[in-house]
Amino acid sequence: MTTPPPQQPIPSPYSGAPVPPNPYAGTAAQQPNPYAQPAPGFPAPQGGPGAMPYDPAYAPPYAHAPAPGCRNCGAPEAANFAVRAHVGVLIMMRFHTLNGPFCRQCGRALVRIMTTKTMCQGWWSPFSLVIFTPFTLIWNLIAAMKFAKLPHPNPAPGRQPLEEGPPVHARPLAYVAIIPLLWFTWVAVNIYLDASGRR
Repeated sequence: MTTPPPQQPIPSPYSGAPVPPNPYAGTAAQQPNPYAQPAPGFPAPQGGPGAMPYDPAYAPPYAHAPAPGCRNCGAPEAANFAVRAHVGVLIMMRFHTLNGPFCRQCGRALVRIMTTKTMCQGWWSPFSLVIFTPFTLIWNLIAAMKFAKLPHPNPAPGRQPLEEGPPVHARPLAYVAIIPLLWFTWVAVNIYLDASGRR
């Protein structure tokens, strides 16, 4: 029967006795990490192992942003222009904006919808009558001209462009604007007659 050799007691770090140094300390920092190699085709950090020149063939598919297209039907032939509508009721006003890009058909359809809404509901406050509604109509006219210059859309698979519908002048709600316009004309003529002393 053999007797095991006597083992030296392990000094406690809390006893105040000197602790022998760890023979394995510092070896991990001296050896390079084999898992730190960069992926093929991508530049490694300066001075790092495995540095290779950049190869565009290994670029990820999301390296380039997708081409802009119509936000409604996905057609690539689109113009990045907003369509607006304005509603004015006495002292309250509301502004509606649909930001592009839109294709020819979706843009023209939205211009007709938003313009008809403005023609019907945009005249019923003083500031709307004089400032905001005319500005909105001019803005939509510019938008209509921009969309009209685009080719016919090719929508993305499974998506359909909006139906343009009848033009603004063929929609009965657009003629509601005649009432405030006649009232504004009557007020302007009476103010002019009173100021010139012709009444």
